[in-house]
Amino acid sequence: MKKQNALKTIMWISIAGILFSGYLSYSEIFKKVCALGTCASVGGVPACVYGLIMYIIVLIIATLGIKSKR
Repeated sequence: MKKQNALKTIMWISIAGILFSGYLSYSEIFKKVCALGTCASVGGVPACVYGLIMYIIVLIIATLGIKSKR
């Protein structure tokens, strides 16, 4: 698989992850409802927020890789 195709695949997977973890984060923070039935928190912050941050970082890195011509 070419580098550009791999990065585009990673980008789309991270977008799906952002949508999913964003929905879970919104539900837990603003609605105070656990969308999947059980809520987990680490240091007082819902665990899905850490997933959201991680997917955003992966999206940024994949986007930078796609834009680089090397």
